[in-house]
Amino acid sequence: MLPQFRVSLNEAVNVSGDDLKNTVAGIFVKMGVPQEDALIGADALVLADLRGVDSHGVSNMLKSYVNGYTSGQINPKPDMKIIRETPATASLDSDRGLGVITTPRAMELAIKKAKDVGVGMVTLGNARHLGMASYHAMMALEHDMIGVCMTSAPPRTVPTFGAEPRLGTNPIAVAVPAKNDHPFVFDAATSSVAQNKIEIARRLGAKLEPGWLATEDGTPIMEEMDVPENYHLLPMGATRELGSHKGYGLSCVVDILAGVLTGFGYGAVPGRPNFGHYVAAYNISGFDEPEHFKASMDEWMQMMKSTKPAPGEERVMVAGQPEAEMEVIRRRDGIPLHPEVADWIRDTCAELSVDCPF
Repeated sequence: MLPQFRVSLNEAVNVSGDDLKNTVAGIFVKMGVPQEDALIGADALVLADLRGVDSHGVSNMLKSYVNGYTSGQINPKPDMKIIRETPATASLDSDRGLGVITTPRAMELAIKKAKDVGVGMVTLGNARHLGMASYHAMMALEHDMIGVCMTSAPPRTVPTFGAEPRLGTNPIAVAVPAKNDHPFVFDAATSSVAQNKIEIARRLGAKLEPGWLATEDGTPIMEEMDVPENYHLLPMGATRELGSHKGYGLSCVVDILAGVLTGFGYGAVPGRPNFGHYVAAYNISGFDEPEHFKASMDEWMQMMKSTKPAPGEERVMVAGQPEAEMEVIRRRDGIPLHPEVADWIRDTCAELSVDCPF
């Protein structure tokens, strides 16, 4: 994440990943979530924080999920059902379950199908927010598979030339195993920036970059700005001249595969709080010997990393590298929480009689 999205280490409350995971799981249980599911949800949130994806970790999402459970928008004990199924595909009804917890179940099914027939693709409708998309894609890695995850989110992004939101942030995540190097893990919104990062910037009082937001009438804001009270997100690329039609097009692809294809609607229809998800697993052994493929991935990533850097730049990186490096640091030093977030967690634990070790 960019510097403006990170809490200052001088004011942060550092918490170990294990302590945070146990605390979050305890809060989920108090929301009526079964213990096993609570641990899955906590693991997904804390791994996001460990990898430096704070926008989709505990700080930014737990409060929203608690509000969703208490308001009844999220079902703590969903009865997930398979609506349609073939040897390689399935369509699931999530029964308003939190995607952070239900999407791993969908990916487990996709992985099983990929073991049987080489590829597995599963859609998940009537769903709720799934957190860090790459968490679900990375589940395929230990099975020598390539994992994919997409989510069709409620509208916040205007289409190119548009004055009103029609698409969500609609992220795409792809995880690819390597042999000795870290996995290649691409995870990005198809909007100019993830919505959650904007709210982090608001909390920190940070400036936003040109081309991230549009005014309420759809005009791209092309100068540095404070977080405005009202705004729309722009597609990746900001303007047609800078390639926003590409981000817009990719977002449409996500809306179709993770929304329309589920049979339960898409981001804008029925809208919030509904989400649609898509996960897929590709069994590498159906294409190449896994060890040869992973060794080739090591070679490919080293080729990218050894690229001569441009003037003023230190190095060239590949997707998943910054997160892998951050995970090493945060597993050692702890996860830095904004003091307001730490206070909210302590207060919530006190209200729910959950042990909070920090």
